[in-house]
Amino acid sequence: MPRKTRRRKTRHPKWLPKIEEHDFAAAASYLALIYPHAPCKTLVAALRAAEIVHFKAKDIFRASQLSLLGISNSHVEKDRAQIDKGEALSPLLLVRDEKNRKVVVADGYHRLCAVYEVDEDAWIPCKIV
Repeated sequence: MPRKTRRRKTRHPKWLPKIEEHDFAAAASYLALIYPHAPCKTLVAALRAAEIVHFKAKDIFRASQLSLLGISNSHVEKDRAQIDKGEALSPLLLVRDEKNRKVVVADGYHRLCAVYEVDEDAWIPCKIV
């Protein structure tokens, strides 16, 4: 007789209506590694002013050309636990790198990985410049 398998109940990700202030600081820190000071400052200011838009998790991954971090990553695990508890996540901050034809995840890489694991077709709120 086949055994019944229990499915893990997974919630759909919930999102905060606004970007948390510390996420802009995190984006500035990361972008400072890629861009000189003046363009970095301009990008962060543009991110602050940008409207929130939505993209599917799988499309952000494809456009960013990043690898998926596994659930064993402590930050991904923390974000996945937030999803499971029904807690809202902060939207992502994205920058279009037109020269290299990809998207830079300025802030939210771990959240993106956690959401992708739950549902690759999930719509993720983002600010993108």
